[in-house]
Amino acid sequence: MQLSGKRIAILATHGFEQAELEVPRDKLKAAGATVDIVSLQSGEIRGWDKKDWGRSVRVDKTIDEASPSDYDALVLPGGQINPDLLRVEQKALSFIKDIYNQKKVVAAVCHAPWLLIETGIIQGKRVTSYKSIKTDVINAGGKWEDSQVVTDNGVVTSRNPGDLEAFSAKIVEEVREGRHTQRTAA
Repeated sequence: MQLSGKRIAILATHGFEQAELEVPRDKLKAAGATVDIVSLQSGEIRGWDKKDWGRSVRVDKTIDEASPSDYDALVLPGGQINPDLLRVEQKALSFIKDIYNQKKVVAAVCHAPWLLIETGIIQGKRVTSYKSIKTDVINAGGKWEDSQVVTDNGVVTSRNPGDLEAFSAKIVEEVREGRHTQRTAA
C-alpha cells in the first residue's frame, strides 16, 4: 500500500473521458490512497466514452466542500468537454492553483492541460497533451514533447487513454516520493 494515508482529488464535471477518470481512480485506490471525486455540483457526473455518453460516477465532494489542504495530489481527467467546462469556472481554477501552490502533485491527461494553461501552471514546464492542443500548450509557454508521460516538478502530464498505465504509475511515484515538495509556488 504505497499511498496509504494519502488523499487524492480528481476534479471533473460532465463529459470527462471515461477511462481518464476511472483508470487513475482505480490505480490510486489500489495503491492505498483515498480518492475523492470533486465537482462543481453534488450528485453524479456523466462520462464520455469514446464517441457517446458513458457511465456516471458519484461526486464525493463539491468544490465548495473540498479544501486543497486536505489533498496530497490532484488528477485532472481530459476529454474535450470536461476541461473546457472547467476552465471557465473560477472556483475550479482556484482549486487547481491552490493545490499547485501548496507544492502538491498536479496531474493532467489529454485535453486537461487546458486547465494548466488557464491557471498559468504550464508556463516554462515540460509537458505533453493530446496532439490537438499542442499549439495551445506551446503558445502558453509550455515545453511540449510527444511522450507517454512527462513530469516537471510534480506536474505530471500524458497524451491520451493509451498512456493511462504510465500516467497512473507516475502519479503514484510522485506522491510516494514527495519530489514535488521541492518546487517553489507560482
